[in-house]
Amino acid sequence: MADFDVGTPILEAPVAEGSSDQHMVLNMGPQHPSTHGVLRLVLEIDGEIVVRLYPEIGYLHTGIEKTCEAKFYQQVVPMTDRVDYLGPLANNLCYCLAVEKLLELEIPEKAQWIRVLLTELTRVNSHLIWLGTHAMDIGALTVFLYTFREREEILKIFEMVAGQRMMTSYFRIGGLSMEPPLGMYERIKGFITTFPEKIDEYSNLLTGNPIFVNRLKNIGHLSKEDAIALAVTGPVARASGIDVDLRRDMPYSSYEKFQFNVPISDGCDVWARYVVRLDEMRESVKIINQALDGMPEGDYKAYAPKIVLPDREVMKTQMEALIHHFKIVTEGFAVPAGEVYQQIESGHGQMGYYVVSDGTAKPYRVHMRYPGFASLQALETMCKGRMLADVVAVIGSIDIVLGEIDR
Repeated sequence: MADFDVGTPILEAPVAEGSSDQHMVLNMGPQHPSTHGVLRLVLEIDGEIVVRLYPEIGYLHTGIEKTCEAKFYQQVVPMTDRVDYLGPLANNLCYCLAVEKLLELEIPEKAQWIRVLLTELTRVNSHLIWLGTHAMDIGALTVFLYTFREREEILKIFEMVAGQRMMTSYFRIGGLSMEPPLGMYERIKGFITTFPEKIDEYSNLLTGNPIFVNRLKNIGHLSKEDAIALAVTGPVARASGIDVDLRRDMPYSSYEKFQFNVPISDGCDVWARYVVRLDEMRESVKIINQALDGMPEGDYKAYAPKIVLPDREVMKTQMEALIHHFKIVTEGFAVPAGEVYQQIESGHGQMGYYVVSDGTAKPYRVHMRYPGFASLQALETMCKGRMLADVVAVIGSIDIVLGEIDR
């Protein structure tokens, strides 16, 4: 067997008995388009069969968790955008909910519903990127152009709402950063009215395509038992028959007031993950329509003068509001000592923020639990014994984002 000089003892001993001298060690990445980021895969192959696979991460390490300790609580929000950079509003939501729990801050219903509305739009955005890049990995180039056509409209909506296409930082501790702009609801309604037809278009291109079907079915098998043992969550887990969705099972931000189904499949393969995510986009459309049709009246942020920034017009006319604004921006706000863990259902799975406060204006500790790390550790289980060419399809099916894995 070839030497594994990769700075890790992963394959010091022979993996397979008898024919280990015929095995080849192959590096895939870290600069490889199908690894969806700077991920290095060290593979041991017997011919074209994967004998063992080791993911090596760390090429995108940013130190965001440590940096949070040097920032005021409100300054952490823009940093969360950059973890799962394909679902920034979901990151904002999870962190804000955690801090709001420590503050025992009650969020107005309107702000909660807008959070649901935009988080579901973020889920659609994330799934569109996944579908387009996954199909392109398999060789279906047209779908990539179609999905990015719809994603562009979502990004324009985000820019309209927050002034930024990707790193929105629109959710804030206590609610939203500003009142939703005029025409936002109509713009979202216009997009979501035609979007189901687009999903059907993707399905027509791929679901009945024999080449695409053969490349996905019975590939990357992950049993229900293995998915549970490896702590896999989200669409990957639901495609292995695990009926879990935190929006339904542990509702947050008023999700209990929305009606939707949780797509489940017992296929346990790459094809099942494709079907589940396609159905999830359809369910997100239902939630978005409910949010638009039933949007409550009220304020877009909580009334907490020493925590939440005052309206700019009020700040210009009231000295007390100006003082509060100055002190929050320059000194932050103290959060009662304690610790909290908040989790939500992001586009990739269960996301969690563990925040520890020591009673000051800066968090003592912020630890982020993102679903991609657990999904990545299941990669070897899904690829072992399969063809080398199948590794590309399997990586695409777990929808990893290296920003959330390395942090």
